[in-house]
Amino acid sequence: MEKKKKYNNLNYLVLSILCLIFLMHFNVSALYAKPSDEPLVKTGIEVLREHNFDILKGLRVGLITNATGVDHNLKSTVDILYEASNVNLVALYGPEHGIRGSEPAGHYVLYTKDKETGLPVFSLYGQTRKPSKLMLDGIDVLVYDIQDNGCRSYTFISTMGEVMEAAAENGIKVIVLDRPNPLTGLKIEGSIVEDGFYSFVSKYPIPYIYGMTCGELAEFINGEGLLKDERGKSLKCDLSVIRMEGWKRNMDFRDTGLPWVLTSPHIPSIVSSYCYPATGILGELGVYSIGVGYTLPFQIIGGKNIDAVTFAKRMNSRRLPGLNFRPIYFKPYYGLGKGTILGGVQIYIDDLSIAHLIDIQFIAIEELNKMYPDRDLYKMANTSRFNMYDKVLGTDYYRKVFGKNYRFDDIKMKLYKDVEPFRKLSSKYYLY
Repeated sequence: MEKKKKYNNLNYLVLSILCLIFLMHFNVSALYAKPSDEPLVKTGIEVLREHNFDILKGLRVGLITNATGVDHNLKSTVDILYEASNVNLVALYGPEHGIRGSEPAGHYVLYTKDKETGLPVFSLYGQTRKPSKLMLDGIDVLVYDIQDNGCRSYTFISTMGEVMEAAAENGIKVIVLDRPNPLTGLKIEGSIVEDGFYSFVSKYPIPYIYGMTCGELAEFINGEGLLKDERGKSLKCDLSVIRMEGWKRNMDFRDTGLPWVLTSPHIPSIVSSYCYPATGILGELGVYSIGVGYTLPFQIIGGKNIDAVTFAKRMNSRRLPGLNFRPIYFKPYYGLGKGTILGGVQIYIDDLSIAHLIDIQFIAIEELNKMYPDRDLYKMANTSRFNMYDKVLGTDYYRKVFGKNYRFDDIKMKLYKDVEPFRKLSSKYYLY
């Protein structure tokens, strides 16, 4: 017995030594490292820096950016330009959430000074959304560097268009530092905005998921005559795009090797960004929780007294391409359903390239309506929320038609009729 015990101890010692050697060789810290020390993709700011900021020399620079404007080492574009000896950065312009990402969604961004640089920060998400002539006094070039999430309702692209329009009116050059579209440059979903529904969350005639980088979209806005003066006459701005290096249209954000910086307070991870178009539209109605207020923002559809197991089975029975659904019970810490146990499904995107993201929320409501026929989505919603819901969708068609019988097939054709025509039109402006 003693001999067997010694034998076991010897085996344990040998195994421990082997594990130690393996860990020393492998370097366990690599488990927590960024995807790549040298990412596959170089963003516009890094390409600009590699060229020693030549395009900015001798010019007074205004920068439109936020917390997402960083290099692959997470250094802010504000600091990169401010510290460059041959760049004269004189003003900053803050979109929704502010220049350093400190403001909640929908909150006005106030005029202030940047604590790190002392530069003035003009608000582009408050009483003024287009830079005024006074705000542009002394500026020769406006540089735009913001990571968006590839959806029309995200206000950063509206800010970009407003900046381009103001620049055209005031004879100022615009430079867009390009960044990846997290949803790839191939994914296009949703219909184009209809007359009467244009707003800051649907500013341009593009599908909800538009399949372009911000640089390509800037070229599209400029090239299609979408910039207007006060009389409605088309304008053109002096636009340059600093292209990325290494980005391909089929790349989603995980393929780039770049670190993800939350694009807004409820998009802390790339998974939330992927799920934003899958639930964000539904979230505008304030009826069902979409995980905002819990640890999985935009990744859940749930509510009070919902049988999560049955709901997940019904969703999985639809065999939606690239998607899987897990039953989940959760208690939000704030917001809708705070402190209440809710049941629902957690969305798993197994293959982004074939998943139809916008469909998910409509199909989920169809299945919930079958489970609970007495729960009429639009009757449960406060009618005051219809305005924003319709603006985000770019039409009231979906609410009016889908709300009759809650069948996804009733709106499917409308939802996809503009996809291929827009792909053909937008391809003229592809840079990659």
